[in-house]
Amino acid sequence: MRKKLQTVKTNFMEKFPLSVAIITKNEEENIAACLRSVDFAAQAVVVDSGSMDKTLEIAAGFGCETHREDWHGFGPQKQLAIDRCVQPWILILDADERIPRETAEVIKAILTDEGTGAAGYSFPRKNFFQGRWIKHAGWWPDRILRLFQKGSGKMTMASVHESIEVNGLIEHLNVPIEHFTESDLGKILHKINRYSTLGALESFKEGKRSTPQGAFLRALFTFLQDYFFRGGFLDGSQGLTLAVTDAVNKFFKYAKLSELGRMTCGNNKEKY
Repeated sequence: MRKKLQTVKTNFMEKFPLSVAIITKNEEENIAACLRSVDFAAQAVVVDSGSMDKTLEIAAGFGCETHREDWHGFGPQKQLAIDRCVQPWILILDADERIPRETAEVIKAILTDEGTGAAGYSFPRKNFFQGRWIKHAGWWPDRILRLFQKGSGKMTMASVHESIEVNGLIEHLNVPIEHFTESDLGKILHKINRYSTLGALESFKEGKRSTPQGAFLRALFTFLQDYFFRGGFLDGSQGLTLAVTDAVNKFFKYAKLSELGRMTCGNNKEKY
């Protein structure tokens, strides 16, 4: 039977044996609320990839360990944060995510109880877009694995759509993580450009190919699936916007994949 983990008192606040790992870049609008929601953790590690705003200054003000690292992709970048965690339990968060009070109490109970022997825990994620909780088109419950014992979990090395791999029993909790996804359309377009490029490069490395026509058909199917088949229309104007942006992202991912294929063919022809 495992020993009961002990909490410690630091600066008049009870701290628990938990390390929180966060990666950032220009997150001054989000990082304070994120860190405030996990103020019970004994350690918070922020790995930043070149913020030009006050992200690191704010994080340091919360007593975080801050580190600057070149960008290596989402999976490798989060692993760099995990590698700097020293507590028995690790929680992975994005800067625009929050741990609600009810969820914090469940996490504290896991950390201080002898538990059931689980190596990791998953949470449903409540995604908010333009002030609305999005409940359809696959946005709820959007279950994610985020809490695990140190030494039992690691990130996949995917540059995008990374995940945590845990060796051992995984339990599913019913308390949520809250995610306040980007609502500014200009910033969303910037993210679409970045994510579609990363996705195209990853698919190309896996040997996948596409055409402009194929990109269009994938985008069309994505919109129809999100908005009609999976009930996105029930989320009002926000559901429509998300269905369109998802389709646009899909189109550019596969259009860029097609472009990569043409460039490779052109380079091969030049050799002859």
